[in-house]
Amino acid sequence: MQYPRILIGAAKSGSGKTLITCAMLLALCDRGRKPAAFKCGPDYIDPMFHRKVLGVPSKNMDTFFTGETVTRELFLETFREAENPCDVSVVEGVMGLYDGLGGIREEGSAYHLAKVTKTPVILVLDAGGMGKSILAVIAGFLSYDTEHLIKGVILNRTSKTFFETIRPEIEREFSIAALGYFPKQDNLIFESRHLGLKLPGEIADIREKITCSAEVLKETVDMDALLAIAEAAEPLESLRNLTETDYHRETERVKIAVAYDEAFCFYYEDNLRLLEKLGAEIVYFSPVHDRKLPEGISALLLGGGYPELYAKRLAENETMKRDIREKIRDGMPTIAECGGFMYLHETLKDKEGRKFPMTGVIPGVCSYRGKLVRFGYVELAEKEENFLPSGENIKGHEFHYFDSTANGDGCLARKPVSGKQWDCVWDKESCWFGFPHLYYYSNPSYAMRFLKKAKNYRKQKIKK
Repeated sequence: MQYPRILIGAAKSGSGKTLITCAMLLALCDRGRKPAAFKCGPDYIDPMFHRKVLGVPSKNMDTFFTGETVTRELFLETFREAENPCDVSVVEGVMGLYDGLGGIREEGSAYHLAKVTKTPVILVLDAGGMGKSILAVIAGFLSYDTEHLIKGVILNRTSKTFFETIRPEIEREFSIAALGYFPKQDNLIFESRHLGLKLPGEIADIREKITCSAEVLKETVDMDALLAIAEAAEPLESLRNLTETDYHRETERVKIAVAYDEAFCFYYEDNLRLLEKLGAEIVYFSPVHDRKLPEGISALLLGGGYPELYAKRLAENETMKRDIREKIRDGMPTIAECGGFMYLHETLKDKEGRKFPMTGVIPGVCSYRGKLVRFGYVELAEKEENFLPSGENIKGHEFHYFDSTANGDGCLARKPVSGKQWDCVWDKESCWFGFPHLYYYSNPSYAMRFLKKAKNYRKQKIKK
């Protein structure tokens, strides 16, 4: 099938991919198109910016998590959705175009994703402070493009004069389109913190910034030529329809309470969609604002986020902490990842050394370490079969500056490149608590068993 699509790649992080991707999405909307957004890799924050533009979820795509076949099918699902049909997809790359596992492997890179989905690549290159040397950068990237996917280039942080000067040389020397440029505009920069960009809701006038960026892009980038590249993308055929797999769906829907607010907002869209496919009814709640958990729930999901920034308010919400603590001690199936894991500790010690009492489920302290702790992709195997079939693992990612005095020892984590291993995760009959963010499609049995536990918990409560 013909699915118009492009991938925005770059030479390195910090090249302006997110700003230009958001501006492009809004510019496409203004032209009457219905774009869908994707983010390559395990990043949570960039999809939030996409969502701020489109008002619809943005999905992560990662070939390390899901391999080639499943990644392609998850990508195609977006085009097939009846509720929010799209007519063009924009994929934001990760890091440098060819940077994958360990920075050197193809797996997990934006280029591997483009190759798997046969998506044309538009290079965004930071040309600030550069002259003719930009030609050498383009030549270098094209020399690694074995699939001839790079179709165009946008020069970022440069002037109209330089672009018009260098454009003829780019198009004379290379078989790609010089689509335009984006001028340096300090007022449009998105602020960052230790985990990356600040969240969209924290940036003043975010909508105005993206709108302004889109207006600039319309003037400086040939959107007609860009769309022509997207529409000329090679036909993409389904290899295996995921809806026809033998995933076990619960016959009765079970309610899962999902923490979602300014403190807990890091979720992979496909994780939530898979839970719904398997029979979950998701009910959102706020550990910051709500006084207690939603009624009638059979399981609990506490995702990642920034609990350290809202530690005082979380600590003061005694009724919510008590409700969560009692439900977990009563055996309610619960998954807590990273920020959610931190919230379950007795104490959270922030960057300034202040101590805040959390839920007290885990007898330990989480504290700021001043540097990334166990950063990167991981593969997790249980020591005793529980959430996973015996001998199988699930893939995830860690990205945190806090560490715990009680990380758990129910699983063995392994780095896919170095092979380094360590114990982690509180993996008990009804709970899975730890720092790793999991990607459920890397082993759907994990989600299936979670829902099975929820169903059994509900049955036990009904009997009582």
